[in-house]
Amino acid sequence: MSNWQKVFQDNQQYRAEIVKAVLEDAGMNPVLVDKKDSAYQFGHYEVRVAAEDVIETLRLINEEIRFE
Repeated sequence: MSNWQKVFQDNQQYRAEIVKAVLEDAGMNPVLVDKKDSAYQFGHYEVRVAAEDVIETLRLINEEIRFE
């Protein structure tokens, strides 16, 4: 997983899950990484993709996803 790049980060799991689902629908293979400490509940969630998919992934995130 060393060649995978972080394309999204949030402290809310549902937002990271939405981003992951949108990317999967577009044919990508994203990975959700839980960086949240289970004891103290601080940290965040990351969505990562293969390095060659970063540009297309960032375009999709910017055009398709709005959290308002």
